[in-house]
Amino acid sequence: MADPTVRWPGGARAAVSVTFDNLGEAAEQELGLPTPTGRHYSVTTALPIVLAELADAGARATFFVEGVNTETYPDALQSIVDAGHECAYHAWHHEDWSRLSGAAEYENLTRGLAAMRACDLEPAGFRPPGGLIGDRTLALLQAEGLSYCSPAGEGVAIERTVLLPFAWPNVDAYHLLPQFAPLRSHIDGSVDSGGHAQVADTLMASIDDSIANGSHATLVLHTWLIEAERDAVRAILGHVVSAERRGALWAARCDEVAAWVQSHPDLFTDAANLDTTSWLDPSGPAPAT
Repeated sequence: MADPTVRWPGGARAAVSVTFDNLGEAAEQELGLPTPTGRHYSVTTALPIVLAELADAGARATFFVEGVNTETYPDALQSIVDAGHECAYHAWHHEDWSRLSGAAEYENLTRGLAAMRACDLEPAGFRPPGGLIGDRTLALLQAEGLSYCSPAGEGVAIERTVLLPFAWPNVDAYHLLPQFAPLRSHIDGSVDSGGHAQVADTLMASIDDSIANGSHATLVLHTWLIEAERDAVRAILGHVVSAERRGALWAARCDEVAAWVQSHPDLFTDAANLDTTSWLDPSGPAPAT
């Protein structure tokens, strides 16, 4: 019988996935900001820097991108894949997933997957903008052939699809942006942002915790923040690579982790604890779908 305390390839104590959210102007336009289409900083300047940092570290990542980028930046999406990284789905135009009706979820997902596949991309997973999924989401993902979902929460589980949740403190923007102050207050009891040093400290501590607990850590960075947090990202990637070289950690893309979990269901029998807190209104209930 397999040792239940060693769940990861090569006898690694833990697994970690480095991920990047958002590309282009989709999220800004969804918020109604006057952002023109094409030549967005996150694509023209930030993405090459991110890819260079990953290459220098010898690390691979999962990029959750909005489907509309297939129309605006298909070459950028291909550059991500050509560099050995994964392109996964992050809604069509960064819509707040928890506020979509069932019909809108279906239209959004099928439109985005079709557009990505038309660009010779084969997305394996989905991360809902806002971190929340609806009652129908997992069944829909399963029906459309996606192998995993990465909502807010903790734990790894198999529930129609593989669940690879992220914790809000493991998101760089959580420590940097003023709009996350209510969520910081709700989780940590303080509205103060910790800055880039806090990003590095928290995400590296999460890696160490995953090694101690034998768990999977999902780290969430944002491409467009790279110049502001470059030193933090270098420290995080260095920590990942160092732990991997010691044999303590398996650093893998989300699709690779999902495939491993699916092929070893006896090692992942616990339920995931999904976070139903809305980052926009942490004190109230999550929006109904």
